[in-house]
Amino acid sequence: MPVSPESFDLTDPEIQQDPHGHYADLRHGGVQYIPANDAYLVLRHEDVLTVLRDPKTFSSRLGSASAPAPESVREEVKRIAAQGLGRPRTLLDNDPPDHARYRRLVSRAFTPRKMNELRPFVEKLADDLIDQWDDPSSVELVEQFSVPLPLHVIAHSLNIPIERHADFQRWSDASTSTIGATIPPEQHIENAKANLELQQFFTEQFEARRLDPQDDLLTTLLNSHVGAEDDGSDAEPLNMAELVRIVQQLLVAGNETTTKLISEMVRLLAETDGEWEKLKADPSRIPDIVEESLRLSSPNQGMSRIATCDTSVAGVDIPEGSRLVVMFASANRDESRFSCPHEMQPERDHLREQIAFGHGTHFCVGANLARLEAIVALEKLVERIDHYRLHDDNTFEYLPSFVLRGLKRLHIDATLTPRP
Repeated sequence: MPVSPESFDLTDPEIQQDPHGHYADLRHGGVQYIPANDAYLVLRHEDVLTVLRDPKTFSSRLGSASAPAPESVREEVKRIAAQGLGRPRTLLDNDPPDHARYRRLVSRAFTPRKMNELRPFVEKLADDLIDQWDDPSSVELVEQFSVPLPLHVIAHSLNIPIERHADFQRWSDASTSTIGATIPPEQHIENAKANLELQQFFTEQFEARRLDPQDDLLTTLLNSHVGAEDDGSDAEPLNMAELVRIVQQLLVAGNETTTKLISEMVRLLAETDGEWEKLKADPSRIPDIVEESLRLSSPNQGMSRIATCDTSVAGVDIPEGSRLVVMFASANRDESRFSCPHEMQPERDHLREQIAFGHGTHFCVGANLARLEAIVALEKLVERIDHYRLHDDNTFEYLPSFVLRGLKRLHIDATLTPRP
């Protein structure tokens, strides 16, 4: 039965497992008010771009994207959080012109030149991870490849010791577990503790950089000034809360979404007849495969905005203060923009119009890094794997979130070729 706005709920675990058919049903009606979520869903490609291009009317300053702690643990969570640095607005939850000042600082770490310098590290890391597959006929790709690759890359970029990488993963998981998802009350407490640990660790790291500057992103941020112009005017140094908050956002954005993209890309290739063989024969197609995988998977399913005044989108009136959820995942499968939108077609028209990284002011600052990681990951998989199949015991269960959507695990049976 087609879903209706009255029966739809973004937080429904069953819907989260396979939301695309539901989005398609709702998309035909344009912008939809969803009573269960008290939010307007923006689902069509054109309408999503309309919202993203107008940060003055559709603000990102709506607070945390995470679900609040339930009443039973709220005071304990507040007590733990009070020991930390707070949550200053920097990148994700800010609007121009303030957002642009922070973005300008962070974007220095993701220039094409920086990505070229980083590529050899990513290539070696991908090779090393494949070398560690003791039994290629039984690889759990999420744990053994998709998670560690972007995790180690962002840790390398931040110049963090390898012995703390497990903490990195734990902190990242704690930062994302409530985004678009519901978790047990006690997990809110554990997340608050993990967040405090992250803040304390990076405070120590930044203080160490004051005494002993390094050639790394932490030192660059430490020496940066918000609003700095070429002549040094109107410049203020970032305070510790801002520094740590930016790093936390980079840790999550540079880790979780790429993990989910790599796993989904491998699944899509296995499920598309002849695609792996074509890719083996012509690896130059890899960038287009990555773009098409971004379109189909949309690891970041969407973002929230708040209306700053009475307005309308596609003829639907939206009162001031209303919450909107702009669904990248729906826009990327909009039939009016992409023909046969549920099929993998790397040669399709409009391929570069996918908006998995967002658009406009909040276009993902780490898009260059995510593309580099996905391209190198696929290059190495194509180079090292002769052929593979998905294990029959795969359940294809996705993490319960309407924002960050990714497979919990993916078992493959691979036949490897010797390392060159």
